[in-house]
Order: sequence, then C-alpha cells, then structure tokens
Amino acid sequence: MLFEVWAPQADRVALQLEGTTHDMEPHPVRTGWWLTEAGAQDGDRYGYVVNGGRPLPDPRSRRQPDGPEGLSAVVVHDDFPWQHPWAGRRLSGAVLYELHIGTCTDEGTFDAAAARLAHLAELGVTHVELMPVCPFPGRHGWGYDGVAPWAVHEPYGGPEGLKRFVDAAHAHGLGVVLDVVHNHLGPSGNQLPAFGPYFTDTHHTPWGAAVNLDAPGSDEVRAYFLESALAWLSDYRLDGLRLDAVHALADTRALPFLEELSTAVDVLSVQLGRPLFLIAESDQCDPRTTAPRASGGLGLHAQWNDDFHHALHTALTGESQGYYADFARAPIAALAKTLTRVFFHDGTYSSFRGRTHGRRVDRSRTPAHRFLGYAQTHDQIGNRALGDRLSATLSPGLLACAAALVLTGPYTPMLFMGEEWGARTPWQYFTDHPDPELAEAVRTGRRREFAAHGWAEEDIPDPQDPATRARSCLDWDEPAKGHHARVLAWHRQLIALRRTRPDLTDPDIAAVKVVHDEEARWLMFRRGDLRTVVNLGKEPAMIPLGRNNCQVLAAWEPVRPPQPDGAFHLPPESCAVLGPTSA
Repeated sequence: MLFEVWAPQADRVALQLEGTTHDMEPHPVRTGWWLTEAGAQDGDRYGYVVNGGRPLPDPRSRRQPDGPEGLSAVVVHDDFPWQHPWAGRRLSGAVLYELHIGTCTDEGTFDAAAARLAHLAELGVTHVELMPVCPFPGRHGWGYDGVAPWAVHEPYGGPEGLKRFVDAAHAHGLGVVLDVVHNHLGPSGNQLPAFGPYFTDTHHTPWGAAVNLDAPGSDEVRAYFLESALAWLSDYRLDGLRLDAVHALADTRALPFLEELSTAVDVLSVQLGRPLFLIAESDQCDPRTTAPRASGGLGLHAQWNDDFHHALHTALTGESQGYYADFARAPIAALAKTLTRVFFHDGTYSSFRGRTHGRRVDRSRTPAHRFLGYAQTHDQIGNRALGDRLSATLSPGLLACAAALVLTGPYTPMLFMGEEWGARTPWQYFTDHPDPELAEAVRTGRRREFAAHGWAEEDIPDPQDPATRARSCLDWDEPAKGHHARVLAWHRQLIALRRTRPDLTDPDIAAVKVVHDEEARWLMFRRGDLRTVVNLGKEPAMIPLGRNNCQVLAAWEPVRPPQPDGAFHLPPESCAVLGPTSA
C-alpha cells in the first residue's frame, strides 16, 4: 500500500505502521510530498513522524479509532458490502430533514438513527441532512469542532457505521446530505500545523488564524479540503454537502475556492452518473453564491435563507432583539417580502450590522429551489440561551402555520429533527471536552455571553454537564401523544400536497403573489392555482380571495368553504391550503 503525506517544511518524515517504522522519501514530482510503500490491511494503526517527533495522525486519515489525537487506521472503502444501488435524488423538489446523530436517539449512533428512517420515509421527506460527523474531542458534541475532515466520529459508529446509515437511507428511498466545515478546525486535537501551512495569519477569524486558502502553500490546502469533499460524495455515496458558514472563508484568489469546489462536484456528478449538490450556509444575502459560474457566480447549487427564517420567527413570536430588530418592525410585511423576493436585506440598511446589506435576487433567472426555507434549524434553536424550540412557547396552531409557510412556500423546505411533531425537548449547546481548561473556558464563555444579554449565569445550561446533552435527545414516545400526533399528521399532509401538486414545486419566484394585513396578522400567498392562508392573530380573520373558485384542500381547524363573494373565514392561529374547484 502506498502511503503519502504533505509535509513541505520537514527535513525527514517516517511512517509508523503497527509499531514498525518506515523511512519516507521525497516524492519525485510533487513538491513537499513524502511517500513509502508498506504492507497494510484494513484497520491497521499508523501515524507519521515529522522531524523525529511523536507519531501524529494522518492529515487525510479516514478513521481515528482512538479519537482525534490517536493514531489513524487504514480504511479500505471498497470492502464495504453495499446492499442498495442508488441513482441519487435531485435537490429540486426535495424536502430536507436536518438530523444530529448524537441526539436523534439516546444511544447517539448511526445504527440507532437508522432505526428511525422509516419514520422519515413515512413523513415524506426526501433527504436527511446530517450535522457534522468528523471526529471531535470526547463523545458528545455538535460536531463543529471536528479536526479530521476526512474521518468519521468513532462513537457514532465510524466509517462503517456511516455507510450502514446511508445504505439504510437508500433502502427507504432517502438521500443523504452531510454538513462539512471548511472554515475552521476545532480548538483541541488539531495536528495540521505540524505538517505544513494549513493556516495563515494573513487573515484572522473568530477561531484564530484562518484556513490557508490564499497564502503561500494554499494550493495544497485547497486541494486538501476539495478532495475531502469529493471523498464524502464518492466513498459514502452521499447526495450532497452542506457547507458551514462559507462567509467565514477568507479567500482573495482570482479563482475562489467555492467556485473550484462547485466545478469539481459537477465533474464528479457526471463521472458517477448521479446528481450531486452543494448547499451553502451564508449570511451575506448574496445571490452570486448560487448564480451559475458562467454568469460570474460561484455555482453552488443552493443556500440557506436565514432572512426567511428571521421574518417567520418574528411574525410567530414577536421577538425583536439582535438581528430580529429590522424584521420585527413589520413582521408580516417582512415575511411577504421574503416569500416573493427571497432576501429581506437585498441592499437595505441592516441595523444589526450598522450598514447596508445584501443584494437583490434576479427572480427571472434564479429558480426557487436554490434557496432553503425553514422555521427552525440547529443554529436558531441551539444558539438560544436555553435551546428552546418554537414549541416551547407557541400554540399547536402557530406551529401548524409555520409548517404551512415552509412546506407550501416557494423554497426548498427543511425541517429540524422533531419539529414535525412539535417536540418539546430542547436542543441545547453541549460539549465533552476532555481538556479541563478548555471545558472551563467554554462553560465560562457561554455564560458570560448570555449574561451580557440579561441572563443570570446560573440559568445557562452547563455545556459540559451530561444532563445538557441528555435533555436534548428526542423523545420518540411523543409523536403518538396528544397534539404531537396532530402536528405530525399535519406535516405529513402538507408534504404529500407538495409531492402531488406541481404548483408547489414551481421554480418561478416571480410568480408568487402575496397579500397580507399587518394589523390583523394574516397573510395569503398564491402559487399557481393554490393559495396558502395563515392567520397568526388571536382573532378570527376574513381573507378576501377575490373570485370564488376555491375549495379547501387542507386545514388545521375545520373551516367552511369560501363564500360566493370570495370571503374566507379562518379561525385564530390557524391556516389552510386552498385549490381550484373541480370542473
């Protein structure tokens, strides 16, 4: 087996394989690379010794059986017995379901999560979007502090566990998307600086030195992250990747890393003969993120739309702190704007940022599926002081309204695990750092952060307390109980409508028409011949439909058909979907 490692500043490098040391030679062609041949098989432990130091894990390790700081293990991907051929599932027409392996079940493993896939298939979603699964310190965590971008967290089940999960998802007709982090690595266990200039002081980020995408040595660093992305898609048969916080990628080169990555993924899609896609998380409100490369864009296939979330959240909750302030001035109007023009901040002043923000979307050239719409995500729940979901404060009727706006709206819908039944379990910030100093720094930092916003420090959950993670695990007994069962049935009904009514997957954003009443707190949007009507107020509402050619296709509360003059009466905190009457 050929072992190769990039260590451009090293004088000597050796491979330590199963306790035996093999000197490595400089690569005859690739500058900075070292290589050697050695007999190895799946599971063998190895590491690299740079300039006589201690053995370090392979930067491109596919498995870290003893955690991020232990030795690597050989993985032979071709040996896995895939059971279910997979032709892929496209993003257009999709409904995504964001899932965290560590809290989807009490066990917190791929296999335990796979046992819940039948629920997702019955729900009607098309893709499971996994939060990061790369190795991180300890057993439990969100996964955004991973340090081995090619490997799989061992407590979840390692590489084979992920493959079993993906294979099981395919058996249910579900695609799988993986959240990957290219903008930083975790604070503990990161050994990359010992090998080469993976980071640069040219730029500074909230996590310290930036990932080196444009300084000397950046060609190999870009290849490192690009090839890891392609490996996830090919080795694990994934359908797509969600790219964390792409606005935090410091990159001044003429060919942006993201454009290079989107090009490579499109090429791989042709080679594999199945659709592949990239979804960006970005707070820039910039349509160039997903614009075609031929038009000067980065060519990513979709991006999260936090502006839609913020407008919906303020309309539902009335919250107005922080970045919600601009949306909260007229939340129903803000929601109407994001339903028809994608971004609220499209060249408008952002009081949170203290400057003009965003750029207008060309609705005539941009299909709606390039933007994800959602009422809740791991960020928008977990970054709250108590990790409280909408279900902690909203009525089932308002949860139903949120579902109607997301699942019949113009954008690719995404749900956060448990949202479909109005889960009452919180989703809190939790860590499991073995380093006591780092653990205390995280604990203290989070409490101080929220103390600055008026919270008592003792009220903020301790991220290191195992009970914080335990509280965040889904309660799978809930979906069959009381209003939870009703909320779940409503989500299933709406997803079925989306699947069977072509108007609900029409890519034409410009065709979406909205009317609303800010004071009465109702809104109606039209997509083709279908209308979605929501009443977020505490009083009944009369919505003028115009001509009366509608019938009720779905309603949260029992409602009468529209009157002959087009008047439609909707109970408080309720919603309905209307379609044309039969000929």
